Amino acid sequence: MTDVEAQVRSKTITWQDPLATARFGATMSGFDYLTAVAEGRVPGPPIAAHFGLRWEHIGHGEVVAVAEPDESLYNPIGMVHGGVAATMLDSVVGCAVHTTLPAGVGYSSVELKVSYLRAIHAGRGEIRATGRVVKEGSRIAFAEGEIRDAEGKLLATASGTCVITRPGVA
Repeated sequence: MTDVEAQVRSKTITWQDPLATARFGATMSGFDYLTAVAEGRVPGPPIAAHFGLRWEHIGHGEVVAVAEPDESLYNPIGMVHGGVAATMLDSVVGCAVHTTLPAGVGYSSVELKVSYLRAIHAGRGEIRATGRVVKEGSRIAFAEGEIRDAEGKLLATASGTCVITRPGVA
């Protein structure tokens, strides 16, 4: 057995049916739905289980999510994969927009620009992703996000655009 083979680790991830949760969530305003998720009254999305992401703050047009990255999120060169930061930023940017929407109205990311400023490593504490709406709109919304480490150092930033989707409107 090689040194690398001797260091095998595992991680178990569990989640609930995301489609049933989404259908239920569509009956609530985005703010109420995300508040219910943050308070544990409604299951979170499966992607949150992968990253250990939890909601720390839900406000109108602003959300904060935290996670503590582990080695299972590493890329081949020994740091947290940039896709983790991009996913967290896409989540907080989109969810910030979601908090502004009435029941039955959704959103989808159409653009996300991420700037990586510092590497993210496991074992250095929680990282905090904040998303804020810059401009609400009836068809398009603009938001920005950032990730900071436990010491407050800026790790990554993002700007995003979301299209607002209404039932029965193509």
